[in-house]
Formats: sequence, structure tokens, C-alpha cells
Amino acid sequence: MASGTIRYWAAAKAAAGTGEETYEADTLAAALRAARARHAGRPEFDSVLRRCSFLVDGTQVGSRPHESVRLSEGGTVEVLPPFAGGAR
Repeated sequence: MASGTIRYWAAAKAAAGTGEETYEADTLAAALRAARARHAGRPEFDSVLRRCSFLVDGTQVGSRPHESVRLSEGGTVEVLPPFAGGAR
């Protein structure tokens, strides 16, 4: 089983109540299940997570099934909620 870091950004960070935590999982799906269990007392966490995009070791996950995304030892999962704004 691989271990690494999950980093939460913006609304995901607020919903998790932390900027980062560790994972021990072989797939992104398993890491996210464990994160949901850890934050079960924060109902907004699951809601935010469902809207997020993910980077695993700098590579966008996109529409790939999370069960197929392998995690590496010492890797990083970035949890990115939708961002708004920009120049007009």
C-alpha cells in the first residue's frame, strides 16, 4: 500500500478543516473513501469533493475512473474545487 499526501485547496480545504493530510491507499478511489470516512462529521466535505478535479503527481485525472488511478509511494494528490473569477 502506498502512502503520500493529499492537499486540499480553497473550498476543499475549508470543508476538510485542513490543508493536507496523508493517504495510505493504492488507488485514488481508496484514498478518497478513506478521506470521506475521516471527515464523516463534516457533511459539506463530501459535497465539495464530488465537484472537485484531481491531480495525481502533477497529472490531471480527468474523466478516468478513480479505481484505475494508481497512487505512488510518496506521491501527492491535489484536490481542486472549481475556481471562479478572472479578468474581465
